[in-house]
Amino acid sequence: MVANQVWNERVPGTLRWRSDRTTKQEAEPSAQVVAFADLYEEHARSILRYCQLRIADPAEAEDAAALIFTRAFSAWPPANPEATRAWLFTIAHNVVANHYRSQAVRGYQQPLDDALELHDPAATPLEQTIERERTRELRTAIEQLSTDQRDVVELRLAGLTGPEIAASLGKSHAAVKMLQLRAVQRLRTIMTPHPSLQETDR
Repeated sequence: MVANQVWNERVPGTLRWRSDRTTKQEAEPSAQVVAFADLYEEHARSILRYCQLRIADPAEAEDAAALIFTRAFSAWPPANPEATRAWLFTIAHNVVANHYRSQAVRGYQQPLDDALELHDPAATPLEQTIERERTRELRTAIEQLSTDQRDVVELRLAGLTGPEIAASLGKSHAAVKMLQLRAVQRLRTIMTPHPSLQETDR
């Protein structure tokens, strides 16, 4: 998996530790490093998916994912262990925002069915065609949202809950709910929204 390659090759100090060590010189990883490794295993896929959604170029998306975990590792552990995922996606949001500031570009060219894994391999060819069309429609609709609405939708598609999105964006839960409501209303004028975009208090 690409994410594992990013982890193993690009994130300093976090290579896998083999259980068959034979020399006493090889120190065991600290508890904090092991905890961070667990964080990576749990969230690497969603972080990479988020980067692929926000950044059109696949290689740049992988680089962004690597940078996110590098910065997270440098700042580990978070102040609030109960909000680790929101903390991680705050870093992710900032890394992607910096990417756009430095590149002065914003794009959604990476297919959302790849980024979000909406494609069902068990679906018939007709069902796959319909799903691809729905994905293209979703991508086009997202491009028409405001920046704040787009941020909320993208984090929702990455799997975050309302409170986690609020923490990631530095907004109140009420503000996030309003942004999501307006985004869904806007999307409904264009298309039937993806199930992940339904209003929710989660």
